[in-house]
Amino acid sequence: MSDGIERGDRRSPEADPRAPLPHWVDEAPFDPHESDAMSPEQERYYLANQWTIMWWKFRRHRLAMVSLGVLLFFYSFVLFAEVQAPYELHSRHTGFIYAPPQALHLFHEGELVGPFVYGYDQELDMETLRRVYTSNPDKVQPLRFLCSGDPYEFWGLFEADFHLFCPAEGGEVFLLGTDRLGRDVLSRIIYGARISLTIGLIGIALALVLGIVIGGLAGYYGGWVDNVVQRSIEIIRSFPEIPLFMTLSAILPVTWSPIGVFFGLTIILAFLEWPGLARAVRSKLFSLREEDFTTAAQLMGARPARIIGRHLLPSFTSHLIASATLSIPTIILAETALSFLGLGLRPPVTSWGVLLTEAQSSSVINVYPWLLLPGVPVVLVVLAFNFLGDGLRDAADPYK
Repeated sequence: MSDGIERGDRRSPEADPRAPLPHWVDEAPFDPHESDAMSPEQERYYLANQWTIMWWKFRRHRLAMVSLGVLLFFYSFVLFAEVQAPYELHSRHTGFIYAPPQALHLFHEGELVGPFVYGYDQELDMETLRRVYTSNPDKVQPLRFLCSGDPYEFWGLFEADFHLFCPAEGGEVFLLGTDRLGRDVLSRIIYGARISLTIGLIGIALALVLGIVIGGLAGYYGGWVDNVVQRSIEIIRSFPEIPLFMTLSAILPVTWSPIGVFFGLTIILAFLEWPGLARAVRSKLFSLREEDFTTAAQLMGARPARIIGRHLLPSFTSHLIASATLSIPTIILAETALSFLGLGLRPPVTSWGVLLTEAQSSSVINVYPWLLLPGVPVVLVVLAFNFLGDGLRDAADPYK
């Protein structure tokens, strides 16, 4: 016997088979919770809910986190476009028509001045009848921050003139150049984000509602309901997208107000986007409607609407969010393409697609290439949504 532990000898082959087997004996008190003790990290993980675990997994996807930051930056334009733009949306500078972008500088003649631009000198080329702009090093125009500038109506609620940054007093700042009417391209891009990004969110919200309702009915009931829904989806999917977009957009009356055209185009885009989401909902409900918790809810007298909304949909909400995130770029690109072709939004509404209509002519692009810059945020937002959707899909996958 040693340290309270008694050890028996091994039974020899000649030992009595009826004798008790030798064993270890621990005389210490038995603690039933000792074997279940977990570290704080393990306890935090095992007690976390589904959304917390999904967030932990999403944070490990670096590209998705960067994309989330990019999207938050662009969506800040939706809320505070008037403040972030250096000029008001319709502010014109007739003395700087088709002015090229100004370079941003920090040092002048070896001295730190801060962010500033050099003013332009303008002259008319009599051979080509083009305005020629040259930077004048003697015109040092420092930017002003948190300043008063062009007056505006913030969301149409009240008048204000506060801007994040402004040109110098009596100067100008055109970081992305100006258009044919002397309007600042950067300011118009910031204002255009409000329409282009909002139409994506509203469109996918409508498509999500249609997809959940129609796909939920098809997946839960099956039979002839599923056949009707599937055939309808196949018919919609069989049409080429661009001609179908153009046909439906041409139906919108030209007498409608810009707001009416906006909502009409949003409904059209949502109508064409719901089939993909409906199929995702249908396939998930097919696999979940035979589960034990669904049968238990049916035996307890729950109605189909409650079973679908309370028990089935929450089981794959994370996957549905990932699918919806991947569908938003499609709506943004569709609006941009239709507006670029003149079949979507029209002035005075300002969107990225409307801004790109000024770059339709190859001669304009050759002479004024900065008019293509509204296409850059379209590319960045679409890529950011795709990377964000990939990160959400991986985070929602229980096997990763």
